[in-house]
Amino acid sequence: MLYSAVFDCCFATDAFEDYKGYVGGIISQLREQYPNASILAFNFREGQTQSQIANALTEYDMTIMEYPRQYEGCPLLPIEVIHHFLRSSESWLSLGLQNLLLMHSERGGWPVLAFMLAALLIYRKNYSGELKTLDMVYKQGPSELLHLLTPLNPVPSQLRYLQYVSRRNVATEWPPLDKALTMDCVIIRMIPNFDGDGGCRPIFRIYGQDPLQNSDRAPKILFSTPKKSKIVRHYKQAECELVKIDINCRIQGDVVLECISLHGDTEREEMMFRVMFNTAFIRSNILMLNRDDIDILWNAKDLFPKDFRAEVLFSEMDTAPSVVLADRPCFEEKDDLPQEAFSKVQEMFSSVDWLVPKGDATVEVLQNLALSNTVIDTHSHDEKSQVN
Repeated sequence: MLYSAVFDCCFATDAFEDYKGYVGGIISQLREQYPNASILAFNFREGQTQSQIANALTEYDMTIMEYPRQYEGCPLLPIEVIHHFLRSSESWLSLGLQNLLLMHSERGGWPVLAFMLAALLIYRKNYSGELKTLDMVYKQGPSELLHLLTPLNPVPSQLRYLQYVSRRNVATEWPPLDKALTMDCVIIRMIPNFDGDGGCRPIFRIYGQDPLQNSDRAPKILFSTPKKSKIVRHYKQAECELVKIDINCRIQGDVVLECISLHGDTEREEMMFRVMFNTAFIRSNILMLNRDDIDILWNAKDLFPKDFRAEVLFSEMDTAPSVVLADRPCFEEKDDLPQEAFSKVQEMFSSVDWLVPKGDATVEVLQNLALSNTVIDTHSHDEKSQVN
């Protein structure tokens, strides 16, 4: 039990063989314990086909809302979707004492479910302290599960977004409006050792919403350093302590920045670090990152000097019309990239102005769903069934 109204339930490995029966058993137990309860289910999944839990719950009188389980490879969701989830959950639980909230993730979705549950606990002020809350939620599952599900440690970026949620308590408007920025450059202080000889050959990729295409909010690749460009250089710790790499990329909203080290053949890549952030929360046009603020491979921390710093510098984006040259440097075309399936949530709330913090549209949608102040968190992993 996470607190008096939050419960944790885990799937055993063999539960997937009779998934429908296993889920049905959980629902039956809930019905017995809370005979007058109404249940709203949140599911975190991949793709757009009908989910397992939707199939399993077809015979039950339940509403299921589905969210993606990642954003451009990060086990996080855009701030607007997080806001929508938090307000929907809060509204549902506040409608009556017999409303239940069921949180479920498909295989591989535990990291984003854990983050969203931590965000809800902070949002409702059941817990304080981002790291303490996130750590407490992750401890509801096996310690090795997070390592198995994601090659990079996602906690630094998740903590950054939990800090965004915490700011709701002091902000007059939350989330603040997106602002378009230009990412000017990245400054690296103290070169990491990714070549075995005290150096690296960094390139960058940036994913997010194109601020010049307001009608298309889907994330896409905005910037990619050409591997064979003259600007790609090999840097050594013995030769320099500071490197400034120009980017000049327009960004807005939720952004994923990847720093990759190229090997000598310029074909093999190794992820150095990843950062997800939202431009609305950038202060003084700079994002300061130390070794503990970046998502890195689980065994890569020693490759970064203790005094490592990365500084991402921004400037206000020039909104005047401009011509973007097709052969501009630091960009290369990529094959079509997978885009997250937000369609289910968008379809269900297409008539709801859920981006307006002061609106009551979410409450109106949830009024008909109806009634306990309990959150049940069910996540799928390869451990034996347990109820905390």
